[in-house]
Amino acid sequence: MVLNYIWIAFFVIAFIFGLIGLITGDTTVFQKIVDSTFDSSKNAFEISLGLTGVLALWLGIMKIGERAGAVNMLARLLSPVFSKLFPDIPKNHPAMGSIFMNIASNMLGLDNAATPTGLKAMQQMQELNTKKDTATNPMIMFLVLNTSGLTIIPTTILAFRASYGAATPTDVFIPILLATTVATLAGIIITACWQKINIFQPVLLATLGGLVAFVALIIWSFGQMDKDTMATVTSVASNMILLGVIITFILSGFFKKINVYDAFIEGAKEGFTTAVKIIPYLVAILVGIGVFRASGAMDMIIKGIAWCVSGCGLPTDFVPALPTAFMKPLSGSGARGLMLEAMKNYGPDSFVGRLSCLFQGSTDTTFYILAVYFGSVNIKYTRHAVACGLLADLAGVIAAIVIAYIFFG
Repeated sequence: MVLNYIWIAFFVIAFIFGLIGLITGDTTVFQKIVDSTFDSSKNAFEISLGLTGVLALWLGIMKIGERAGAVNMLARLLSPVFSKLFPDIPKNHPAMGSIFMNIASNMLGLDNAATPTGLKAMQQMQELNTKKDTATNPMIMFLVLNTSGLTIIPTTILAFRASYGAATPTDVFIPILLATTVATLAGIIITACWQKINIFQPVLLATLGGLVAFVALIIWSFGQMDKDTMATVTSVASNMILLGVIITFILSGFFKKINVYDAFIEGAKEGFTTAVKIIPYLVAILVGIGVFRASGAMDMIIKGIAWCVSGCGLPTDFVPALPTAFMKPLSGSGARGLMLEAMKNYGPDSFVGRLSCLFQGSTDTTFYILAVYFGSVNIKYTRHAVACGLLADLAGVIAAIVIAYIFFG
C-alpha cells in the first residue's frame, strides 16, 4: 500500500508543478513530464531486457548449485546466525544459502551476481509464504539488507573519480565503507525492532561485532595500499570470486553425478520468466520517478532544504550534493548522473564532489529493489519494507554528511 500512495503522489505533485509552470509562464513543464513518461517506460524495458541474459546465466548456475547441494551446505553453515535474523525461515532451508550469496555479492560489488541470487532467494521465501500477495518478515529483512547497500569495494565510484581527474581517487574509499556500514547496521536494528527480533542474542551480537571488525580490517588493509595497487587487488579479487563460484558449483554438480547442463537450462528458463515478470513493476516505478524529477519537484525540495538549513544557522555547503542522496533511493542511474554532474561542476576533489560519491556509495536504490524483488514474486502489500528501507537510507545519508565533514570538511 505504501508504494501505491507514493506512486500516486509522484503524478499528483508532477501535475501541480506543471500547473505552476503554466501560471509562471513556463509552458515546457508538461512537455517534459510527458516526454519523461515515454523515456522512463522505454528505459524500464531496456533494463529488464538487459537483465534477461544475466538472470538466465546466474539462475542456471544457482540451479546447479542447488542440485549439487552447495546451496544447502551454505544454508547449514549460516543457520546459527540467519535462524536468529530470519526466524520464520526453517533451519537449513535453501533460501539461507541464496540470501548469503546475494549479500556477499553486494558486499563485493558483484552486481551481476547479486540480482539473480536475490531473486532466487525471494522465490524460495515465497514458497514459504502463506499469503502470496503480502510480504513476509524474512522478505522485508532481506530487502532492507539490500537497500542499505553494504559494499566493501565501490569499484565504479573509484573509477569515475579517476576518470574525472581526482588527485587521489581512492580517498573516498574509507568514508564510503564507514557510511554504508552505518546504514546496514541501522537497517538491521530498525527492522529487527519492528519485527520484535531480540538483537541482544549472543549470536547476533557476535555477528554484528564481527561485521564491524571485518570492515575495520578491510579499511586497514586497503589503507596500506596506493591507488594502483588497490585498483588491481579489487579487480582481481572480484573476478576470482565470481569465477570461483561458477566453477565450484559446476564441479560440485559433476562430482554429485548430476546432469549439470540440464540443470543449467532449467534454471536459465526461470531467469527468462523472471525477467518478463518484472517489466510491469519496473515501468510503474521508473515512470513515477521520471515524472517527479521532470516536474522540477526535486529541485524545489533541495532549495527548501537549503533555506531551512541556512535559517537554523548551519553550514549549507553540503546541500548541493543532496540531489544525489535524494535520487539514490529512486534511481541508481539517476543518482550516478547527479554524482557525475556534481564532480563536473564543483570538481572531483571538492567537498560537494566527494560527498556526492559518499551518497552514491552509502545506500542502494530502495524503490528499484522493492519493485524488482517484490515484483518477481507478485507481492502487492509490502508492509513495513518501505519505511525500514528509507530509514536505513536516512541513517546512511546522515552518516555520509558527518563522515564527510570529519574527513574533508
